[in-house]
Amino acid sequence: MPPEHDDHLTSGSLRGRGAQLNPPNRFEPVRLSIDGDYMDSVHAEHPEGVQARTQVFQDFAKTILNRVDTPDVPMVWTVNPYRGCEHGCIYCYARPTHETFGLSCGVDFETKVFAKLEAPELLRRELNRRSWWGEPIAMSGITDPYQPVERELEVTRGCLRVMADARQPVGIITKNRMVTRDIDLLAHLAGYDAASVAISLTTLDPVLSQKMEPRASSPGARLRAMRELTDAGIPVAVMTAPIIPGLNDREIPALLEAAADAGATRAGMVVMRLPWQVKDLFVEWLHREFPDRAKAIVARIREVRGGHLTDPRFGTRMTGEGERAEQIRQIHTVFCRRYGLNVGERTPLSSAHFRRPELGGQARLFG
Repeated sequence: MPPEHDDHLTSGSLRGRGAQLNPPNRFEPVRLSIDGDYMDSVHAEHPEGVQARTQVFQDFAKTILNRVDTPDVPMVWTVNPYRGCEHGCIYCYARPTHETFGLSCGVDFETKVFAKLEAPELLRRELNRRSWWGEPIAMSGITDPYQPVERELEVTRGCLRVMADARQPVGIITKNRMVTRDIDLLAHLAGYDAASVAISLTTLDPVLSQKMEPRASSPGARLRAMRELTDAGIPVAVMTAPIIPGLNDREIPALLEAAADAGATRAGMVVMRLPWQVKDLFVEWLHREFPDRAKAIVARIREVRGGHLTDPRFGTRMTGEGERAEQIRQIHTVFCRRYGLNVGERTPLSSAHFRRPELGGQARLFG
């Protein structure tokens, strides 16, 4: 049975959470409405808001390697240690995946996390298959592998131990400085040209960052993580994603300059898109946090999405289209050149040193 919704917490005043709503699951025929008088009493009793604790459930996955079949992203294989994400980024495109558990893409997504505790052993077995030859893997394709629960559970670190043993090439994307905890394993892999890290950097304003990504690392902490990784010989990229027209698009030059100063050598970009289940959460958030600018920001998102809030088409869903989208791309390109980002061809992660990890007993790791 899936865990129950915390519908009684949808009070609009949850501390430290991105979403303040638990919108109905589109696959569920029964929907719960909260009595307005009850919500008024919650506000009166807790004027500073209430806490919604994180619950962790075991995800009994049978496999861990996921094949990606889209021309819009460079990776072919991904490993996702977690489903759901405590970071609570209000714009997160992965939110609707929680509906497959019978849960909501709102508060449920960031308070009910499913951990694949057996992921390291599953990965070890799958890397030992005769059909596997060490193709690069991305961590993660869906939710952040270094969200706060990783500090205690260490599922991501367990997977990286297996990859270090196998010299398995891996690219990581995260917005949490916790990635520096695993510099030992990542530096070992980087010695075989088999590791890279991309840090997501959406703003340099810590107040805006806390509103958009309440439990992710601060912008300053992410920049320090870039420097520590670079100093350890690990290639670092910056992902300015998502670019939200009218909210953080003006920061593109400053974001790229700060990342380059911190040691990043490459940069990527994604323009905001809001899948159907996410748009209501994001628009509610805009009206709550930026009531004077909300309508203008929504209008600009529609401008780069052909009058809509999302675009599922390959080739445009990451970049948008139209005059404003082209302007964003040009600004990103110009300042990448100015700060020495994306100079020369991208060096792919190497599978040349891959070896099958040992099954059972002591891992070789650095032997």
